[in-house]
Amino acid sequence: MSRASKPRKSATKSKSAPTAGAKAIDRRIRSLGDWRAETLVEVRRLIHEADPDIVEECKWIKPMNPLGVPVWSHGGIVCTGETYKEVVKLTFARGASLEDPRKLFNSSLEGGTRRAIDIREGETLDAGAFKALIQAAVAENLRSSAPKPKSLPKAVAKAKKKVKLLSGGNPQIAKADGDAPVQAYIAAMPGWKHDVGRRLDALIVRTVPHVRKAVKWNTPFYGIEGQGFFLGFHCMTKYVKVAFFRGASLRPVPPGESKQKDVRYLDIHEDDLVDEAQLATWVKQAAALPGWVP
Repeated sequence: MSRASKPRKSATKSKSAPTAGAKAIDRRIRSLGDWRAETLVEVRRLIHEADPDIVEECKWIKPMNPLGVPVWSHGGIVCTGETYKEVVKLTFARGASLEDPRKLFNSSLEGGTRRAIDIREGETLDAGAFKALIQAAVAENLRSSAPKPKSLPKAVAKAKKKVKLLSGGNPQIAKADGDAPVQAYIAAMPGWKHDVGRRLDALIVRTVPHVRKAVKWNTPFYGIEGQGFFLGFHCMTKYVKVAFFRGASLRPVPPGESKQKDVRYLDIHEDDLVDEAQLATWVKQAAALPGWVP
């Protein structure tokens, strides 16, 4: 948290008509009429930038609080926007499970599942870190609510015990199509790289729900049926290398250059704060292009 000018006023824009939940949050914001209203407007704007599919509503309507508490959900509650005399409190329902490298969480730190961000008058959020936190919370909700194949955990556990790590700590997984070999690869990724692989897989599935998966040449591949593969990732010694096979056609172009004119890379190191919104944009663009056919 840092001292800065008051957040600028902003309205959530949507091509469709506002939902009843969005209107309820509008009413709650208008009822405040001070710096807390401006703070909620800015927070709301950042939440929608981080996840355009977020659902809005007001809950816990009581006589002492007839307009309720703003709630943002996707696959479950992401966060709430409570207002008190001296703070706006953003409580993340699964905050204890989220990584917070920029230390935005400054309240409810002893809770078993929740974490909160208290914003006082004159303070503003680190926009990039906050949006990454929203995206991580959505991913955590979707992971927790997604049905899990009964055979997958045993298969992954068995594969993990037998997996040999090659150069750079890259897991050696036999060529195969489907989600199971990809999950076996991710389970065997060493140390911090395992969490990177898990987050990459969740983001790709969230962005391209009908994605096709495979492991080839000890690398997870993601593609569209009948269209080829658009992305793969691989463990290197000090980073995880994400390859976009038509990366030169993406906008903006991913930063890592390749000897192959069409390919571009994104290298993710241990302490990197990944811009998941940008990464999701690249994944969506890449999935819409003709893929690479081995």
